[in-house]
Amino acid sequence: MGIKATQLNNTLVSFIKQQSLFFVATAAADGRVNLSPKGLDSLKVINSQQIIWLSVTGSGNETAAHIRQQPRMTLMFCAFSGDHLILRLYGTASVVHPRDQQWEQLYRLFPDYAGARNIFTLDIDLVTTACGSGVPEMSLLRHRAETDLVPWYENMGQDGVEAFWKKKNLLSIDGDPTGLLD
Repeated sequence: MGIKATQLNNTLVSFIKQQSLFFVATAAADGRVNLSPKGLDSLKVINSQQIIWLSVTGSGNETAAHIRQQPRMTLMFCAFSGDHLILRLYGTASVVHPRDQQWEQLYRLFPDYAGARNIFTLDIDLVTTACGSGVPEMSLLRHRAETDLVPWYENMGQDGVEAFWKKKNLLSIDGDPTGLLD
């Protein structure tokens, strides 16, 4: 039987900390819904009603564009090993960019990843669980971002990363601004 609550308990915080992967869903009022997988050591539980996560540069920046228009966000965690469970966190999100005053304080909570571009704060207003028995059991082989993605951005250097942002990360696929270099 699933639960419905307004905050995380210690069991759910422990579950979150064990996960190597989570999913982020956002949507603007119009346009496409974005659902994106996230990995690395990029998520921190601040307290029972707040989570922050670090976004490393990718081929798009949909989440930032959506949050500017509509601050709704859902995070989903699935147990791919051990006991089955699906955990969803719903709430209101905000975005911090490297130029913002809060960046340094929040960024120091994470490893120093080349290509880091946004930190999202999710203020949780609903926590739900589901059985997750339909999710396959799988094992983690490696974190591709650690061996492929992050080194690629390290080799680019900061100027190369910012050039990539200008080319790929300033507008959503629907043409909405992400605020990355405003």
